[in-house]
Amino acid sequence: MKKLFYILSFVSIFSCKTQDTPNILWITIEDTSPQFIGCYGNESASTPVIDKLAEEGVRFTNAFSTGTVCSASRSTIITGTRTYKMGTGHQRSQYPIPSFIKGFPYYLKQLGYYTTNNSKTDYNIANEKEFVKEAWNESSNEATWKDRAEGQPFFAVFNFAESHQSRTMSWTFKQYEKHVWNHLSEEDRIADDAFEMPPFYNDTPDMRKQFARVYNSIKLTDNRIGELLQKLEDDGLKDDTIIFFYADHGEGIPRAKTNGINLGYRVPFVVWFPEKFKHLSPWEIGTTTNELISFEDLGPTMIDALGGQVPDYMNGRSFLKSDSGAIPKYVTLSNDRVDNGLDLTRSVTDGRFVYSRNYMPFIPEVRYINYLEIADITKHMRKDLKEGNLNAFQSRIFEERPFEMLYDIENDIWEENNLAKNPKYQSVLEGMRQFLDSTLLESKDILFMPEYDMARISKTQTPYEYRLDDTHYNFNEIYKVASLSGKKGEDVIKAQIDYLKHQDEIVRYWASIGLVSQDKMLLKPYMRELEKAIQDNYAPVSITISVILYTKFDSEQASKILNNFSKDNNWHLSLMAINFMLYFQDRTPFEATIDALLRNSKLNSHVKNACLDFKESERLSNNI
Repeated sequence: MKKLFYILSFVSIFSCKTQDTPNILWITIEDTSPQFIGCYGNESASTPVIDKLAEEGVRFTNAFSTGTVCSASRSTIITGTRTYKMGTGHQRSQYPIPSFIKGFPYYLKQLGYYTTNNSKTDYNIANEKEFVKEAWNESSNEATWKDRAEGQPFFAVFNFAESHQSRTMSWTFKQYEKHVWNHLSEEDRIADDAFEMPPFYNDTPDMRKQFARVYNSIKLTDNRIGELLQKLEDDGLKDDTIIFFYADHGEGIPRAKTNGINLGYRVPFVVWFPEKFKHLSPWEIGTTTNELISFEDLGPTMIDALGGQVPDYMNGRSFLKSDSGAIPKYVTLSNDRVDNGLDLTRSVTDGRFVYSRNYMPFIPEVRYINYLEIADITKHMRKDLKEGNLNAFQSRIFEERPFEMLYDIENDIWEENNLAKNPKYQSVLEGMRQFLDSTLLESKDILFMPEYDMARISKTQTPYEYRLDDTHYNFNEIYKVASLSGKKGEDVIKAQIDYLKHQDEIVRYWASIGLVSQDKMLLKPYMRELEKAIQDNYAPVSITISVILYTKFDSEQASKILNNFSKDNNWHLSLMAINFMLYFQDRTPFEATIDALLRNSKLNSHVKNACLDFKESERLSNNI
């Protein structure tokens, strides 16, 4: 009977186009993990506005961004479709998506809603201007509910940038003072010694000075939210408006944002119902829920709750209705290229445990991404690493990752103890691994295709549709080989060497990627096969085999090939080669090439950033 009451309530209220139809306000903040919000248990945080929303609303403890960087996560939010289906996981890649995939506010417009976005889009798709126009009545830094017709309900998004990574780490301290510190009263500012440092950071005065930026930036964000809510109240709209509050992904600090673990994915998430519409909440008001939700669910939830028909291509769950179906046991999350930093991680969580599969485990958790490397906090970390001032945990985040990681977030909030090899947790690991395998195979994850090819096929068709044709994209075979990546031993090497002869070039590519992690002595008997593979006519294979032969066998031929690809006119190939170089112990053969590239005023920005990381890391290693 209770479920029937909820259903009838939604139908009767959301189907009518009267002043009794609720408005929807989305408050989106940048780069924030729940660990740094007061209502999530951080007594050092000053977030009274957010805390009050949670106290009077419903606080979610298991809400997850589907990506770890803005453009990838917002791609799924706006479309209700996973990036690994659309090919939109690489940051600001702008590949085309099918015309039938629309921004979900388009469907709200059809229901009579006035839709506004203030003002960030960053949807990571081609033809974004047309896409935005179709989805929003207005999308600008002036957009608000004021221009709607009399009595027309609104769906309004306000994005607050005050907690963005620029403020918390990447801008200079002077810029931070100008845009954050100077906008806070003295009583709002947090002292450098008034909080606990995450244990993966060295607790020094320099690090505390930088990390205080996180708390102050979130405090300013909370103030801004308070101003918006006051405006809503002053306009007489708060009593008719359901409010959503959430962050677009995890905290904008090294090891969180851009990294495929809980710190990159989990977000604060609150829904607040006015008295008039409290009966629409499936949960008791003023409580928390551990219900598992992800950004894939947001579009379907809005369309369904407001009386529309959710399109077939959206596979998320509508969680605002009590008849929304079984709460999922797991959700799948993903992490791919961010700026100049290559990676491919897929994760599964049930809320308590987070399992991450690193398909490029030779890339560390804190990988070279220029936007992070320019930050003082990262410079302090790398300096402390070089000088031997970090403990084992703090050092580990700069090292090669295990190919599988399992963390118990309930008992290990900072993800220190990897349980993947602990026999007590094998059933948890195997259940999540099997779920991940089946999900990716069913989805035909297009991001296992090198971006070099993604750009090529996108000239004539969408990656979303391309992946569905097995004759072009044999994902079952590709995934079988990619699943060997990170695993070590003679049997695995033999299989990978055999796959280097496969007719499918992407299969050969994943065989080469897997071989990067193998030990030198086990690879040595296969020198003939490797030297043949270095001549592969598929460039990503030639690059990757060159990396193996240079780093493990000091091959001069390999260094020449890598230098040549570094100068390639195709920036995807150039970036691939240079990105590998960033982790070489001896970079001497490549210094002249990097210097020459940096003199090119038309150099692709991602390639330029990789070159700058090369130079800065060289400077640090040489004590310049």
